[in-house]
Amino acid sequence: MLIEIDFNSSEAIYEQLVDRIIVGIATEEFHDGDALPSVRQLADMIGINMHTVNKAYGVLQQEGFVKIDRRRGAVIAVDIDKLQALREAEDILGVIFARTHCRGVTRKEVHELVDRIYDQYERKDVR
Repeated sequence: MLIEIDFNSSEAIYEQLVDRIIVGIATEEFHDGDALPSVRQLADMIGINMHTVNKAYGVLQQEGFVKIDRRRGAVIAVDIDKLQALREAEDILGVIFARTHCRGVTRKEVHELVDRIYDQYERKDVR
């Protein structure tokens, strides 16, 4: 497992970690039931504080991407709630689309962008 963190980014390290793990799930680098490294192991691998990893794992648990198992640690366990996911996407994308609209990005350009991004995550077995 390779997780790269940009230490020069204005985005918090725990947020980068959360995002990288979610992308790993979406791209099938991580599968349901896979155990993530322990807090200590991941902190050592990346060179960050254990509290940062713990915070990221907590956020992933709250968002339904991992479950914390006393014996196995953080385990990928995606809570599939499509309606909730659509509501969250609408909230996030609403602001993004407003920004692009203000900058003159067309509907066609947005559709092409969404298709290009979504194609990266489309599962091979769902065709």
